[in-house]
Amino acid sequence: MVARGEIARFWSLESLHMVSSDGGTESSALVDDNGSEEDYSYEDICQANPRYLQPGGEQLAINELISDGSVVCAEALWDHVTMDDQELGFKAGDVIQVLEASNKDWWWGRSEDKEAWFPASFVRLRVNQEELSENSSSTQGEEQEEDVGKNRHRHLESKHQMRTNVIQEIMNTERVYIKHLKDICEGYIRQCRKHTGMFTVAQLATIFGNIEDIYKFQRKFLKDLEKQYNKEEPHLSEIGSCFLQHQEGFAIYSEYCNNHPGACAELSRLMKQGRYRHFFEACRLLQQMIDIAIDGFLLTPVQKICKYPLQLAELLKYTTQEHSDYNNIKAAYEAMKNVACLINERKRRLESIDKIARWQVSIVGWEGLDILERSSELIHSGELTQVSRHGKSQQRTFFLFDHQLVSCKKDLLRRDVLYYRGRTDMDEVRLVDLEDGRDKDWNLSVKNAFKLVSKTTDEVHLFCAKKQEDKARWLQACGDERRRVREDREMGMEISENQKKLAMLNAQKAGHGKSKGYSACPVALPHQSLHPLHQRHVTVPTSVPQQQVFALAEPKRKPSLFWHTFNKLTPFKK
Repeated sequence: MVARGEIARFWSLESLHMVSSDGGTESSALVDDNGSEEDYSYEDICQANPRYLQPGGEQLAINELISDGSVVCAEALWDHVTMDDQELGFKAGDVIQVLEASNKDWWWGRSEDKEAWFPASFVRLRVNQEELSENSSSTQGEEQEEDVGKNRHRHLESKHQMRTNVIQEIMNTERVYIKHLKDICEGYIRQCRKHTGMFTVAQLATIFGNIEDIYKFQRKFLKDLEKQYNKEEPHLSEIGSCFLQHQEGFAIYSEYCNNHPGACAELSRLMKQGRYRHFFEACRLLQQMIDIAIDGFLLTPVQKICKYPLQLAELLKYTTQEHSDYNNIKAAYEAMKNVACLINERKRRLESIDKIARWQVSIVGWEGLDILERSSELIHSGELTQVSRHGKSQQRTFFLFDHQLVSCKKDLLRRDVLYYRGRTDMDEVRLVDLEDGRDKDWNLSVKNAFKLVSKTTDEVHLFCAKKQEDKARWLQACGDERRRVREDREMGMEISENQKKLAMLNAQKAGHGKSKGYSACPVALPHQSLHPLHQRHVTVPTSVPQQQVFALAEPKRKPSLFWHTFNKLTPFKK
């Protein structure tokens, strides 16, 4: 907490008090685009409900439920990749049973028979923690018909209540989210712009990205949600159409999520100086924001776009097919899952192009256009024997990217050095699988072979793999490459020219003066096929450690395992 004396170093309370153009005090209400006001206090939004885990009150609610013997479950927002035996690894969408939440940053939980610590910021608590068993009515066969009818009635009422819980979570978290966005725009950005001696325009763009555009978009989205929300009977609310109506607008999150790692890095650099730490804390106090640091506020849009598919999936679960909103909710779930996947994929591609650029710089004798001019992802790599029409064979290392296949030769003495030997345009060739035996066209005996045949000329490339399984992987990879190209075209997956140039520039600077070697080569594990975009996890890419992507969001350390073991033994103390 910053002392008032330290806050006064930057400004007086009178000068920071927000004043409107007519001299009056600016209202803290949320003003919609039509000028009407809806004043949501944080306390009103977070009214306690015994069946609903509210934002900001999760820790207390969880511990109360656990102490009562209830099973508390959370769903993973992102992959948590860890090499630490004391940490719980999981994938996006996995369900984790929360066993202890006494620490606000790291919780103790169970997944797949393993118990360990995991970061609380990586999960979303399920709204409905105690669900009816799917088979609860299967044992009622011997009961009287009127009892069965009562049970069915209770089950229907319970389903209505569970749908109410999810609807209320969506509405309440949306209102809290708008409050956070408002606080960022008015509490941080506005004050930062006043202090030109501390922040440049470029710095503010790096730290805050397009969050003001997101704030404007989310206000419109919440306004439409409120129109569809049935306050008297929330389970009858029909909010699916709102998500479908605004699904294209959610694409603005892509820019913000892509920018977020850079924002974390810049903010981390500034926070090393005391005056910036005091400045941001002063902004928080004077805006009367909740006790979350600025990096936590800036993480909320990233978390939000990942939460939508999980919320809609749970809402769909408690929406009967007879409900008037069922079809829209189902379509909204698929739409938001695709939005999150596309944003995640763009983020992963941006991280991928940096590695590809560094790889190209490491190649000796590179010729022609930069690899990033046409490609943004390594799909497969490995060694193949390239055979000419005259039967001459050459061992080469090949790298299959989207749109092109690059051929390299290893140095005889330094096996980590690669020499450029050419490339094939994958858009201009077709793949031909060859059976083992004599090839009729070339009159050569081949094994584990395939061809790339030009669509427009007589050019043909013949390749042989060492093993049948290696050939199978290359055939699969070539199919994946074509599918990726189609998906990218259909979904508008593009990397800007500026981002490509920046990646190459950074790679050239980093590689200047260093000996050649492809240790920085991007890795595509040869045994893993690439799933279609709609089947991929809604997750921060595992190619970059979570600790780097959310450097300011993840807790600095987890509690010692000793204390957890000690706490478990406390009932046995004399």
